[in-house]
Amino acid sequence: MTEAKIRINLKAVRARAGLSLAQAAELTGVSKAMLGQIERGESSPTIATLWKLAKGFQLPLTAFIEDLVQTTGSFAPAQARPIQFQGSIGFHTVFPFDPLFGSETFLMTLQPGQVHMSNAHDTGVVEDVFVTRGAMEVLIAGEWQSCRYGDAFRFPADQPHGYRNMSAEIAHFHNTIHYPKTALFETTDRDATPVKSDKAK
Repeated sequence: MTEAKIRINLKAVRARAGLSLAQAAELTGVSKAMLGQIERGESSPTIATLWKLAKGFQLPLTAFIEDLVQTTGSFAPAQARPIQFQGSIGFHTVFPFDPLFGSETFLMTLQPGQVHMSNAHDTGVVEDVFVTRGAMEVLIAGEWQSCRYGDAFRFPADQPHGYRNMSAEIAHFHNTIHYPKTALFETTDRDATPVKSDKAK
């Protein structure tokens, strides 16, 4: 189901942007062949590939794995959706991206001994990490910071960062990603067109 959602969303995002596969490849850094395979359902992207797509199209991560929502003032319980990419960190979407708040929230799972590294996100992106089970470490500004149950960090995510679990127990943490108010907020309407990079012209 996750692969199908990604395939449908990627194709829709590219169509709204009016980009060919070649232009989308230049914009995102994901090869034309890989983009085509993802859209045809012949390949499952890694979480690193999804972040390249999100950064290139100036969209939140959940734009490719969920239906974007607009807060309406009613408060309904969020339904966590489990997602697991082979050989990668496991996570549930707790709250998809909401332009009213400019953030999206995940429940992340780190297996014992697992390390997950993340490239820099767009300028101004900030992450919150709140440990809900076990112990882990967060790589911030080149240094690993220890976090245990109940600990929290807020750090700039527009630089390389990472998470690791060096214990013998599973670690869970909430990860909220805050996006700056840039063109991202103009692309949350289903009929909106993402801003094209000069590279795609």
